[in-house]
Amino acid sequence: MIHDAFFVLYLVQIFIQQSTMKKFLFLAILISLKSYSQHNRFSGTWSNENCKNCKKEYIFTITIAQSNYAIFGTAEVTSEHKELNSGVLEVSGYVYPLGDRAQIKLKDKDGISASAVLITNEGVLQFTKRGGGDLVPKDVVLNKLYE
Repeated sequence: MIHDAFFVLYLVQIFIQQSTMKKFLFLAILISLKSYSQHNRFSGTWSNENCKNCKKEYIFTITIAQSNYAIFGTAEVTSEHKELNSGVLEVSGYVYPLGDRAQIKLKDKDGISASAVLITNEGVLQFTKRGGGDLVPKDVVLNKLYE
């Protein structure tokens, strides 16, 4: 965070020293970077049901709505094996400042929770469980089903 503040101060100093045309181009670049960083990469419905190279013991589906840096939604694990079914889980969390990672918490109706990290890259979401109850799989790669 401190490095970001110094970087912004450095950019402002450069901005003050530049000519008018350079100032305009510099502002345009900053605006484009800001709009890129606010793209809601995590929003949508993600699942492993279309996975071609994996065992189909379960289907993990997560539906997320992202608003700036906050994440809310639901998740569910469905399987033919009753012990693997999770029911509907409440999802909440936040997105890291660069926008490609998120930390989430999944909670079931009984209050049992688990935490996980989401990493998005080229239309694929990597889900990695960090701790908590056995509500969800440890690692799974999800594809986007719906926007």
